[in-house]
Amino acid sequence: MIKVNLRPLVGNINLPTILKTTILPGDSTERLFIATQVGEIFYIGNGVIETFLDIRPRILELGTSAGGYDERGLLGLAFHPEFYYNGLFYLHYSVAGTQGPGAFPEPFKPNPCDPSTLNLKWTNRETQYNHIDTVEEWILQSNAQPQKRRTLLNLRRPFLNHNGVNSLNFSPETGKLILTTGDGGAGYDPFNLSQDDMEIAGKIIEIDVGINTFNDNPPVVTRFDELPVTFQETLTVIAKGVRNIPGISFQRYYNGYIKYVGNVGQDLVESIFSFVDYRPIPVTDLIQSSLMRTELVLEGFINLGWRGWEGAFPTSIIDFCSADPTMSEKINAYYDEAINTSVKRLLPLTSYFHKDPRPDKFGATALTGVHPYMGNEIPDLTGSVVFTDLARNEGSPPPVRGVLAYTKFNTDCKLQDFDVIEIDYDFGSNSAFFVSLGTNLDQTRLYLGVYGSMKVADHNQGTIFEIVP
Repeated sequence: MIKVNLRPLVGNINLPTILKTTILPGDSTERLFIATQVGEIFYIGNGVIETFLDIRPRILELGTSAGGYDERGLLGLAFHPEFYYNGLFYLHYSVAGTQGPGAFPEPFKPNPCDPSTLNLKWTNRETQYNHIDTVEEWILQSNAQPQKRRTLLNLRRPFLNHNGVNSLNFSPETGKLILTTGDGGAGYDPFNLSQDDMEIAGKIIEIDVGINTFNDNPPVVTRFDELPVTFQETLTVIAKGVRNIPGISFQRYYNGYIKYVGNVGQDLVESIFSFVDYRPIPVTDLIQSSLMRTELVLEGFINLGWRGWEGAFPTSIIDFCSADPTMSEKINAYYDEAINTSVKRLLPLTSYFHKDPRPDKFGATALTGVHPYMGNEIPDLTGSVVFTDLARNEGSPPPVRGVLAYTKFNTDCKLQDFDVIEIDYDFGSNSAFFVSLGTNLDQTRLYLGVYGSMKVADHNQGTIFEIVP
């Protein structure tokens, strides 16, 4: 059993979505940066919390529906690999004033006995959407004032949820900006956007910020083929089949890197995937293939399997269709998709269940962070993949507790088990949702974001901790 302590660094902040470090231009110390869902970016310097940027006026009004719960807001922050010299950084957020009615008026659940619910199309996209997300390039100027430089993408989203979080990270392999997008939300990916090669939703995308650097103000789109060619040329796609994702992380491995991504589950299981080799597909190739109606050779292209698969399992809507006795008694809603993607998909490194009766495990709610730990201060964790879940045993009475756990990387493609990390810290009578996990540049320190509520509209209930021995 591994046991850790939590060392509070800062408290009374809004819901922290992103924790990462960088060195400011002209500085010599690595600083921890904290981005909140409502649009603030702070950093900790000399034990004091300083404001780096406040974009709250640019952010959609949050928490006005769904009882104060929201998955929009400031979703991504990434510093350019040359940030110390060029001051460039990148933001992904939900834009103020873009609230729409949504693609559906009601919550969605597929009905295996009604095929019309299994092949829905997102029509009238210009009017039937929930909000617009943007990805922007900013620069920290010599007078220490950040300023927006240009817009890289404007994405129309069908529903409130599944927009990704910690969604921007730079690849140490390619030097490109990686954007991780959720499937658009509503549950069960009603339009199957995650498997459609033309849809931006449900993908892991590389953006080459070093080419076509005069691109600005792209149109608001949902599909790659709606973008002007100069924007298409900056994009490659690493993976599809994503449901919702708390970012991508990298672990040095010989001459390359292991990539880790988590896929938040639907009803059954949360999953963490790992891969080393992959073949990114240029968006221009995807579009050309679509126009010519030819099949691209997708060898090395990553598919996480959603919506046919939830982790290692077929997506579990099983029903008895009494209206049609010729149908089997138990059928899977997305049976055809589960068959079609069964051999093309990547198997997870580990999965953990929403219900688990084993005394040393826990019932999951939602995966909120995945990071390798390469430090030596907690030797039993060195080289492990650490992850956080929002809340232990969803629906259990308050006070709620999040979960810290870990697994090991292996190369034999077998599903790995995981273990819970015990936390020696007293949260008292307050709820403690584990909403974010972060690390420093060399992955020798781990940071945990904790919030006292699941509602972004409940303010100033956040604490940032360092995970220590």
